[in-house]
Amino acid sequence: MTDTEAKAKSTLSRRKFLKIATFITAEVAIIGAGGLVYTTQIEPNALSVTDIKIPIKNLPETFEGYRIAQISDIHAGTWMNRERLMTVVNRVNEQNPDLITITGDYITRGKVDWIADILIEPLSNLRASDGVVAVLGNHDHWIDADAMREVLLTANVQELRNDRVILERGTGKLAICGVDDVWQKKSDLDQVIDRLPNDDTPAILLAHEPDFADYTAATGRFALQLSGHSHGGQIRLPFIGALKLPHLGQKYSMGQYQVRDMIQYTNRGVGMVPPAVRFGCPPEITVLTLTQAL
Repeated sequence: MTDTEAKAKSTLSRRKFLKIATFITAEVAIIGAGGLVYTTQIEPNALSVTDIKIPIKNLPETFEGYRIAQISDIHAGTWMNRERLMTVVNRVNEQNPDLITITGDYITRGKVDWIADILIEPLSNLRASDGVVAVLGNHDHWIDADAMREVLLTANVQELRNDRVILERGTGKLAICGVDDVWQKKSDLDQVIDRLPNDDTPAILLAHEPDFADYTAATGRFALQLSGHSHGGQIRLPFIGALKLPHLGQKYSMGQYQVRDMIQYTNRGVGMVPPAVRFGCPPEITVLTLTQAL
C-alpha cells in the first residue's frame, strides 16, 4: 500500500468513526426519557401542512391555482387509529383542495375487515370538488389488495390502477394517473400512457414508490409524480439524515426533486411502521398549487 493509499484509507476511517460517534451521541439523546416522550407522543402527532407551488408545462388557464392535497402511508393496524385519522381528514378538508390524492399503504398488519373500521368512516369524510383518487402500496398487497380495494370503494375513493382520469374545466384538461404497486411488479406505465390523450394534456402520476420517478421521467410524458413509501425515514438525525430507508424509497426519500423535466414529490406520510417513532421527520399533508410554467 502506498503512502497516498494509506492516507486516503485513514481519512475514510476517521470519517466513518465520526459518523458513527455522531449517530451514537444522537441516539442516546433521543432515547432518554424526554426523548422517548417526544419521539413517540409529540412529533408523531405534530401534523404539518406543506404548501408548495408546482409549475406545470402546458397547464390550461382554467387550472391555474388548482389545489391538490396529498396524504400517504396511513398504516392502520399499528399506531394509526380512527380518531387520529379523522384529525388528518379534518386538516385536509381545511385546505379546501380541488382534488385529494392518497399514495398508498393504508394498512400495516392485521386483517382488512377490522382495519376497515379504522379507515372507511374517516376516508368517506374527505371533501374535494373533484373527489379523492388513490393508488395501492406494497403493504396493501402484502396483506390483501383485493380487500383493500373494497375498502376504498366503500369509502368513495377512486383507485387509479394503471389508469387515469381526465379532469375538465372549460376547454382545459388535466390527466391524473396512477400505477399499481411497483415493488410488487404490478405497475404498468405503458398502459397508463396508452390511455392518455394524444395531445399536450399535462399529466400527473401517483406512484407509491418514489424511486420509480426515474422511469416516469424518462417517458417525457409526466409533469409531476407524487409518492410516499419512505416516511422520510421516520428518524432523521442532524448531519446524518435518515437512519433507514426502504427499497425503492432511497433516492427520492423526502420532499421535492427535479428528475429530468419532471418534478417528483415524496410525502412523509401520516402514519408509521414499527417502531412507531418520529424524529426530525413529522407527519405531513402536502398541498400542491399548480401554476403555468414560464
